[in-house]
Amino acid sequence: MFNYQKAFSRNIGWVTQAEQETLRNARVAVAGAGGVGSLHMLTLARLGVGALNISDFDQYDIHNFNRQFGAFMSTLDQDKCQVMDTMVKDINPEMQVKRFPEGINEANVDEFLKDVDLYIDSLDFFALAARKLVFKRCYELGIPVVTAAPLGMGCALLCFMPGQMTYEEYFRFNDKQSEEEQLIQFLIGLSPAMLQRSYLVDDSTVDFKAQKGPSTVMAVNLCAGMAESYALKILLNRGPILSAPHGLHFDAYRNKLAKTWRPKGNRGLLPRIMFKIAKRIALNPK
Repeated sequence: MFNYQKAFSRNIGWVTQAEQETLRNARVAVAGAGGVGSLHMLTLARLGVGALNISDFDQYDIHNFNRQFGAFMSTLDQDKCQVMDTMVKDINPEMQVKRFPEGINEANVDEFLKDVDLYIDSLDFFALAARKLVFKRCYELGIPVVTAAPLGMGCALLCFMPGQMTYEEYFRFNDKQSEEEQLIQFLIGLSPAMLQRSYLVDDSTVDFKAQKGPSTVMAVNLCAGMAESYALKILLNRGPILSAPHGLHFDAYRNKLAKTWRPKGNRGLLPRIMFKIAKRIALNPK
Protein backbone atom coordinates (compact mmCIF):
# COMPACT_ATOMS: atom_id res chain seq x y z
CA MET A 1 0.00 0.00 0.00
CA PHE A 2 1.19 3.53 -0.74
CA ASN A 3 2.47 5.58 2.18
CA TYR A 4 3.53 9.18 1.46
CA GLN A 5 5.95 9.45 4.39
CA LYS A 6 7.74 6.22 3.45
CA ALA A 7 7.75 6.97 -0.26
CA PHE A 8 9.61 10.25 0.21
CA SER A 9 11.48 9.50 3.44
CA ARG A 10 14.85 9.63 1.69
CA ASN A 11 14.28 13.31 0.94
CA ILE A 12 14.48 13.97 4.69
CA GLY A 13 17.86 15.36 5.62
CA TRP A 14 17.97 17.63 2.62
CA VAL A 15 14.52 18.85 3.66
CA THR A 16 12.86 18.70 7.06
CA GLN A 17 9.67 16.78 7.81
CA ALA A 18 7.80 20.09 7.93
CA GLU A 19 9.25 21.15 4.56
CA GLN A 20 8.23 17.84 3.02
CA GLU A 21 4.67 18.58 4.12
CA THR A 22 4.98 21.99 2.47
CA LEU A 23 5.93 20.25 -0.79
CA ARG A 24 3.03 17.85 -0.32
CA ASN A 25 0.65 20.80 -0.18
CA ALA A 26 2.21 22.71 -3.10
CA ARG A 27 0.73 23.00 -6.59
CA VAL A 28 3.04 23.49 -9.57
CA ALA A 29 1.99 24.20 -13.16
CA VAL A 30 3.98 22.68 -16.03
CA ALA A 31 3.03 23.61 -19.59
CA GLY A 32 4.33 21.09 -22.11
CA ALA A 33 4.79 17.36 -21.55
CA GLY A 34 7.54 16.77 -24.10
CA GLY A 35 11.30 16.64 -23.48
CA VAL A 36 11.92 18.80 -20.43
CA GLY A 37 8.24 18.86 -19.43
CA SER A 38 7.86 15.12 -19.00
CA LEU A 39 10.91 14.91 -16.76
CA HIS A 40 9.91 18.04 -14.81
CA MET A 41 6.65 16.28 -13.97
CA LEU A 42 8.34 13.04 -12.90
CA THR A 43 10.98 14.88 -10.86
CA LEU A 44 8.34 16.98 -9.09
CA ALA A 45 6.43 13.78 -8.34
CA ARG A 46 9.53 12.14 -6.82
CA LEU A 47 10.20 15.30 -4.84
CA GLY A 48 6.79 14.76 -3.25
CA VAL A 49 4.98 17.78 -4.71
CA GLY A 50 1.31 17.03 -4.13
CA ALA A 51 -0.48 18.70 -7.05
CA LEU A 52 0.28 19.45 -10.69
CA ASN A 53 -1.47 21.38 -13.45
CA ILE A 54 -0.20 19.96 -16.74
CA SER A 55 -0.87 20.75 -20.37
CA ASP A 56 -0.03 19.46 -23.84
CA PHE A 57 -2.19 18.98 -26.95
CA ASP A 58 0.23 16.58 -28.68
CA GLN A 59 0.65 12.81 -28.86
CA TYR A 60 3.84 10.79 -28.52
CA ASP A 61 5.63 9.87 -31.75
CA ILE A 62 8.71 7.84 -32.47
CA HIS A 63 10.86 10.94 -33.06
CA ASN A 64 10.32 11.77 -29.37
CA PHE A 65 12.25 8.70 -28.20
CA ASN A 66 15.63 10.40 -27.83
CA ARG A 67 14.54 12.74 -25.02
CA GLN A 68 10.89 12.53 -23.91
CA PHE A 69 10.30 10.49 -20.77
CA GLY A 70 6.74 9.51 -21.59
CA ALA A 71 7.70 8.21 -25.05
CA PHE A 72 7.72 4.41 -25.37
CA MET A 73 6.55 1.90 -27.96
CA SER A 74 3.61 1.33 -25.64
CA THR A 75 2.61 5.02 -25.66
CA LEU A 76 2.88 5.80 -29.38
CA ASP A 77 -0.01 8.00 -30.54
CA GLN A 78 -1.28 8.43 -26.97
CA ASP A 79 -2.01 11.88 -25.54
CA LYS A 80 1.00 13.22 -23.67
CA CYS A 81 -1.16 14.71 -20.92
CA GLN A 82 -2.85 11.38 -20.21
CA VAL A 83 0.41 9.41 -20.28
CA MET A 84 2.13 11.77 -17.85
CA ASP A 85 -0.93 11.83 -15.57
CA THR A 86 -0.66 8.04 -15.35
CA MET A 87 3.09 8.09 -14.77
CA VAL A 88 3.13 10.65 -11.96
CA LYS A 89 0.27 8.86 -10.22
CA ASP A 90 2.24 5.62 -10.51
CA ILE A 91 4.82 7.39 -8.30
CA ASN A 92 2.32 9.11 -6.00
CA PRO A 93 -1.25 7.77 -6.24
CA GLU A 94 -2.39 10.64 -3.99
CA MET A 95 -1.22 13.32 -6.41
CA GLN A 96 -3.85 15.75 -7.64
CA VAL A 97 -3.49 16.37 -11.37
CA LYS A 98 -5.44 18.83 -13.48
CA ARG A 99 -4.99 18.17 -17.19
CA PHE A 100 -5.28 20.74 -19.98
CA PRO A 101 -5.07 18.53 -23.12
CA GLU A 102 -6.09 21.40 -25.39
CA GLY A 103 -2.92 23.34 -24.54
CA ILE A 104 -2.84 26.83 -23.02
CA ASN A 105 -4.68 29.78 -24.54
CA GLU A 106 -6.44 33.00 -23.58
CA ALA A 107 -9.58 31.10 -22.61
CA ASN A 108 -7.99 28.74 -20.07
CA VAL A 109 -4.76 30.36 -18.86
CA ASP A 110 -6.33 31.67 -15.66
CA GLU A 111 -7.73 28.25 -14.81
CA PHE A 112 -4.35 26.69 -15.59
CA LEU A 113 -2.66 29.06 -13.12
CA LYS A 114 -5.39 28.91 -10.44
CA ASP A 115 -3.97 28.23 -6.94
CA VAL A 116 -0.51 27.66 -8.41
CA ASP A 117 2.59 28.32 -6.28
CA LEU A 118 5.10 28.07 -9.14
CA TYR A 119 5.13 27.76 -12.92
CA ILE A 120 7.83 25.71 -14.65
CA ASP A 121 8.04 26.49 -18.35
CA SER A 122 8.43 23.56 -20.70
CA LEU A 123 6.54 24.74 -23.74
CA ASP A 124 8.05 23.85 -27.08
CA PHE A 125 10.81 26.30 -28.00
CA PHE A 126 8.78 27.51 -30.98
CA ALA A 127 5.55 28.13 -28.99
CA LEU A 128 6.31 31.82 -28.65
CA ALA A 129 2.74 33.17 -28.43
CA ALA A 130 1.70 30.73 -25.70
CA ARG A 131 4.88 31.42 -23.75
CA LYS A 132 4.33 35.20 -23.86
CA LEU A 133 0.76 34.69 -22.63
CA VAL A 134 1.67 32.44 -19.69
CA PHE A 135 4.64 34.51 -18.56
CA LYS A 136 2.57 37.70 -18.64
CA ARG A 137 -0.22 36.19 -16.55
CA CYS A 138 2.27 34.70 -14.08
CA TYR A 139 3.77 38.12 -13.49
CA GLU A 140 0.32 39.71 -13.10
CA LEU A 141 -0.70 37.01 -10.62
CA GLY A 142 2.57 37.09 -8.68
CA ILE A 143 3.60 33.54 -9.62
CA PRO A 144 7.35 32.77 -9.84
CA VAL A 145 8.54 31.28 -13.14
CA VAL A 146 11.45 28.94 -13.81
CA THR A 147 12.55 28.13 -17.35
CA ALA A 148 15.35 25.71 -18.14
CA ALA A 149 16.46 25.40 -21.76
CA PRO A 150 18.11 22.17 -23.00
CA LEU A 151 20.97 23.38 -25.19
CA GLY A 152 23.47 20.93 -26.60
CA MET A 153 24.55 18.88 -23.59
CA GLY A 154 23.82 21.57 -21.06
CA CYS A 155 21.13 23.70 -19.46
CA ALA A 156 20.54 27.45 -19.42
CA LEU A 157 18.31 28.49 -16.52
CA LEU A 158 16.37 31.70 -15.96
CA CYS A 159 14.02 32.60 -13.12
CA PHE A 160 11.47 35.40 -13.15
CA MET A 161 10.31 36.45 -9.68
CA PRO A 162 7.31 38.63 -8.80
CA GLY A 163 8.10 42.34 -8.71
CA GLN A 164 11.43 41.95 -10.54
CA MET A 165 12.46 42.10 -14.21
CA THR A 166 9.71 40.71 -16.44
CA TYR A 167 9.98 38.28 -19.33
CA GLU A 168 9.26 41.04 -21.86
CA GLU A 169 11.76 43.45 -20.26
CA TYR A 170 14.43 40.77 -20.44
CA PHE A 171 13.88 39.40 -23.95
CA ARG A 172 12.97 42.77 -25.56
CA PHE A 173 10.77 41.39 -28.32
CA ASN A 174 10.07 43.71 -31.22
CA ASP A 175 6.67 43.35 -32.89
CA LYS A 176 8.23 44.51 -36.16
CA GLN A 177 10.37 41.37 -36.20
CA SER A 178 9.23 38.23 -37.96
CA GLU A 179 8.34 35.20 -35.85
CA GLU A 180 11.68 33.61 -36.76
CA GLU A 181 13.55 36.73 -35.67
CA GLN A 182 11.66 36.81 -32.37
CA LEU A 183 12.61 33.16 -31.80
CA ILE A 184 16.25 34.11 -32.30
CA GLN A 185 15.75 36.95 -29.82
CA PHE A 186 14.40 34.33 -27.42
CA LEU A 187 17.41 32.06 -28.00
CA ILE A 188 20.06 34.69 -27.30
CA GLY A 189 18.22 35.71 -24.15
CA LEU A 190 18.01 32.13 -22.95
CA SER A 191 21.66 31.49 -23.68
CA PRO A 192 23.81 34.64 -23.31
CA ALA A 193 26.92 32.47 -22.77
CA MET A 194 26.25 30.30 -25.87
CA LEU A 195 28.37 27.50 -24.40
CA GLN A 196 26.80 24.98 -26.76
CA ARG A 197 27.73 26.75 -29.99
CA SER A 198 31.30 25.46 -30.35
CA TYR A 199 30.37 21.78 -30.64
CA LEU A 200 27.35 21.93 -32.94
CA VAL A 201 28.71 19.68 -35.70
CA ASP A 202 25.95 20.22 -38.27
CA ASP A 203 24.47 23.72 -38.63
CA SER A 204 21.87 22.45 -41.11
CA THR A 205 19.96 20.74 -38.28
CA VAL A 206 19.05 24.17 -36.85
CA ASP A 207 16.23 25.49 -39.03
CA PHE A 208 13.92 28.10 -37.51
CA LYS A 209 11.81 28.31 -40.67
CA ALA A 210 11.03 24.60 -40.44
CA GLN A 211 10.86 24.89 -36.63
CA LYS A 212 13.27 22.10 -35.89
CA GLY A 213 16.56 21.61 -34.11
CA PRO A 214 18.71 18.88 -32.54
CA SER A 215 18.35 17.75 -28.92
CA THR A 216 19.95 15.41 -26.38
CA VAL A 217 18.58 13.55 -23.38
CA MET A 218 21.59 14.68 -21.32
CA ALA A 219 20.43 18.29 -21.60
CA VAL A 220 16.90 17.32 -20.54
CA ASN A 221 18.23 15.57 -17.43
CA LEU A 222 20.29 18.61 -16.48
CA CYS A 223 17.28 20.89 -16.98
CA ALA A 224 15.19 18.86 -14.56
CA GLY A 225 17.94 18.84 -11.94
CA MET A 226 18.49 22.58 -12.12
CA ALA A 227 14.84 23.63 -12.46
CA GLU A 228 13.56 21.42 -9.66
CA SER A 229 16.39 22.59 -7.38
CA TYR A 230 15.03 26.09 -7.93
CA ALA A 231 11.49 24.80 -7.45
CA LEU A 232 12.48 23.42 -4.04
CA LYS A 233 14.08 26.72 -3.01
CA ILE A 234 11.13 28.80 -4.14
CA LEU A 235 8.47 26.54 -2.64
CA LEU A 236 10.32 26.26 0.67
CA ASN A 237 11.44 29.90 0.68
CA ARG A 238 15.08 29.07 1.36
CA GLY A 239 18.34 29.20 -0.55
CA PRO A 240 19.69 31.87 -2.93
CA ILE A 241 17.71 32.63 -6.08
CA LEU A 242 19.37 34.12 -9.15
CA SER A 243 16.57 35.88 -11.01
CA ALA A 244 16.55 37.74 -14.32
CA PRO A 245 18.59 39.56 -15.52
CA HIS A 246 20.90 36.98 -13.89
CA GLY A 247 21.02 33.38 -15.09
CA LEU A 248 22.98 30.14 -15.06
CA HIS A 249 24.34 28.04 -17.90
CA PHE A 250 26.04 24.72 -17.18
CA ASP A 251 27.46 22.69 -20.05
CA ALA A 252 28.63 19.17 -19.21
CA TYR A 253 30.35 18.74 -22.58
CA ARG A 254 32.40 21.89 -22.15
CA ASN A 255 33.01 21.33 -18.39
CA LYS A 256 31.86 24.91 -17.87
CA LEU A 257 29.49 26.85 -15.64
CA ALA A 258 28.66 30.43 -16.59
CA LYS A 259 26.79 32.91 -14.44
CA THR A 260 25.17 35.27 -16.89
CA TRP A 261 24.07 38.87 -16.36
CA ARG A 262 22.22 40.93 -18.90
CA PRO A 263 21.15 44.05 -16.96
CA LYS A 264 19.30 45.59 -19.93
CA GLY A 265 18.04 42.30 -21.25
CA ASN A 266 18.51 41.85 -24.98
CA ARG A 267 19.08 45.56 -25.52
CA GLY A 268 22.67 46.55 -26.19
CA LEU A 269 25.62 45.98 -28.51
CA LEU A 270 26.54 42.41 -27.52
CA PRO A 271 22.98 41.04 -27.89
CA ARG A 272 22.73 42.68 -31.32
CA ILE A 273 25.96 40.98 -32.43
CA MET A 274 24.73 37.66 -31.07
CA PHE A 275 21.43 38.16 -32.87
CA LYS A 276 23.16 38.60 -36.25
CA ILE A 277 25.29 35.49 -35.75
CA ALA A 278 22.37 33.33 -34.60
CA LYS A 279 20.16 34.63 -37.43
CA ARG A 280 22.73 33.64 -40.04
CA ILE A 281 22.90 30.10 -38.65
CA ALA A 282 19.21 29.55 -37.99
CA LEU A 283 17.62 31.17 -41.04
CA ASN A 284 20.18 30.06 -43.62
CA PRO A 285 20.71 26.33 -43.02
CA LYS A 286 23.16 24.64 -45.36
